[in-house]
Amino acid sequence: MNNYHQKGTRITFDPGATVVAGQAVVVGNLLAICAVDGASGDSIEGAVEGVYNIPKLDAAVITQGESVDFDVTTSVIDDNAMTPASGDLSDCGIAWETKGATTGESILVKLNAAGLSTFTP
Repeated sequence: MNNYHQKGTRITFDPGATVVAGQAVVVGNLLAICAVDGASGDSIEGAVEGVYNIPKLDAAVITQGESVDFDVTTSVIDDNAMTPASGDLSDCGIAWETKGATTGESILVKLNAAGLSTFTP
């Protein structure tokens, strides 16, 4: 059988707007980190696996291991108690650390891993 395509750690997409390398963006139901700068009509790659440092909503209180959401309006990670607006991405990853309500913080997030938050021995 020769139907293998790739590891699945990156996705190629049209960003639909101007983006910069390192920026978190929503691609369908995935949170991706842009590998390069790009603009609408470009074909760029983004990481969809791994742990990345992403800006956090100032007021959010997030505990290590908690599933997190992504607010597309402000391009920040929010706690999972947020009321999602149109386009927001719920359960887009797992907090890799604990962060309180502090201005200007970012948070380490394991991308697209919300399903890993439940441990069954």
